[in-house]
Amino acid sequence: MLKLLGYHATAVAGGEEALEAYLNANISGSPYDAVITDLTVQGGMGGRELIKELLVVDPQVKVIVSSGYSNDPIMASYREYGFSGVLVKPYKTTDMAKVLNTVLLERRQAP
Repeated sequence: MLKLLGYHATAVAGGEEALEAYLNANISGSPYDAVITDLTVQGGMGGRELIKELLVVDPQVKVIVSSGYSNDPIMASYREYGFSGVLVKPYKTTDMAKVLNTVLLERRQAP
């Protein structure tokens, strides 16, 4: 979906790998513009834990949380947890494009 929208993406299996990839991208001088994470990852670090770790290393990180559990409090109040955007599953390419455009625009306008 991201490729279809013209974005370059790195896919990882869970939060631990996402954190490592984010840190490595920053160290290499090619930081990610945004992170998209699932709220829950079976047997691993999900979005709830990942956002805490990412905010420690980069308080300006832009993270979009995704889940099929639309009744989870994080999905309703995602900004209170540090997320920049939300995608409720199932979603369409147009939904992802809209959320990414909003989040990336906020990043460019940040001081």
